[in-house]
Amino acid sequence: MSIEVRGLAPLLQIYDMPTSVHFYRDLLGFELVNHAPEYAPGRFHWALLRFHGTELMLNTKYEFDDQRPPRQALEHDVGLYFGCPDVDAAYRHLREKGIGAKEPHVAPYGMKQLYIRDPDGFSLCFQWSG
Repeated sequence: MSIEVRGLAPLLQIYDMPTSVHFYRDLLGFELVNHAPEYAPGRFHWALLRFHGTELMLNTKYEFDDQRPPRQALEHDVGLYFGCPDVDAAYRHLREKGIGAKEPHVAPYGMKQLYIRDPDGFSLCFQWSG
């Protein structure tokens, strides 16, 4: 017998919740499904977002604004790969939203891919078999 799994919801430790919610909800199209209680108007420490059955959780790395060091450009070892049947349409959408995405390309292993970074430097790839 094996474990039955019905999904996966990665948790990203982020710098600023309003900035990240804006990026994932308003620019990429995720729905804000749930969040921790607000500690100030529009401010909370944890959120669950969903987009066509894909779930993503965000959690603030620093509890309060005065605890945060200045933002730094970061690169992480974590990348999120989204199944995206129309990578070219995703590219157009991102460009229309003002996200500086480079044109999609086909990787040597046959996947058509479009890479961007979120506000915290996490790599996001929209891909489909090319």
